[in-house]
Amino acid sequence: MRFRTEPPHRHGQRARTALLLVNLGSPAEPTTGATRRYLAEFLSDPRVVEIPRAAWLLILHGIILRTRPSKSAAKYASIWTPEGSPLVAGTARLARMMQGYLGERNLPLLVRHAMRYGEPSVAQALDELRAEGADRILVLPLYPQYSATTTASVWDAIGQWATRARRIPEFRFIQHYHDDAGYVRALAADVRQHWLREGRGKMLVMSFHGLPQRSLALGDPYHCECLKTGRLLAQELGLEDSHYRVTFQSRFGRAQWLQPYTEPTLRELAASGLDRVDVVCPGFAIDCLETLEEIAAEGREAFLQSGGREFHYIPCLNDSVGHVRALLDLVQEHVQGWPVPGAAPDAEDARSRVRALEKGARD
Repeated sequence: MRFRTEPPHRHGQRARTALLLVNLGSPAEPTTGATRRYLAEFLSDPRVVEIPRAAWLLILHGIILRTRPSKSAAKYASIWTPEGSPLVAGTARLARMMQGYLGERNLPLLVRHAMRYGEPSVAQALDELRAEGADRILVLPLYPQYSATTTASVWDAIGQWATRARRIPEFRFIQHYHDDAGYVRALAADVRQHWLREGRGKMLVMSFHGLPQRSLALGDPYHCECLKTGRLLAQELGLEDSHYRVTFQSRFGRAQWLQPYTEPTLRELAASGLDRVDVVCPGFAIDCLETLEEIAAEGREAFLQSGGREFHYIPCLNDSVGHVRALLDLVQEHVQGWPVPGAAPDAEDARSRVRALEKGARD
């Protein structure tokens, strides 16, 4: 086995502690070629598609990668921003906010972000952290609800990197935070702020990414964790059972997926006479294709075409102050017992940087 080249070890070198935020990923640009490369990496992961490998690769390369990339590229183009992918740009902003707030809390961690598929890759981020002297790394996958298809796949990427590393850092891993009080409060605060600005509908739909139904039978806790998040958010908002629905989106293929499905639910609500619906996506930390195109655009169209009059999409937590503070509390809890050496930044200077970040987020 050939190990990757690493910076030479220096005796007495100051050890550093780092935080790595990991999100799913995106094509580098909204073109057919870039989307094909991204989908090939994403859909080749055996964590993502759990059917016999040989059969799936024939389907993937013989059919899907010949037909789907152009359609997906058009959808990505519809949400693309001057900064690029909303998911990648939003995760980068969140990392910068986390860095500033950690300084204010006198926790000078190195903060980097990575994508499980696409760039910056997990391997690239870990190489960068190693070059900066990080020998303790807390990994925070930005998936509040644990699934083998997402969270465990991040572990796989770290393991793949470690097989070629000579000096492996000490790792800690935040497995999930679906029932974390700070995360639920941040979600509720965002919903309330939206209601203050836009008024309040009679139904709140909480749409989570779907998984094949068999994942539940195979022992994946994702479905249960989504339901718990939904229940806790409803309790925080003081909603009765009849005033919210938990649904699942992004179904792919012909197999049965976790139900109820989001789009049919939106159509059903509109057909029943409901004139307004509010939709939030608690399983997504950062707005992305699945929220901006599938829900805010396609979901809106489905509801209005079926007789609804008002569709309100409530954006993800993104780099909001409430989201940052909730994640900071998680980080602070999980780095306990680790020394965090290095001169802490001046408190007033840290506060100034945080105020500047908050102003930038608002602007």
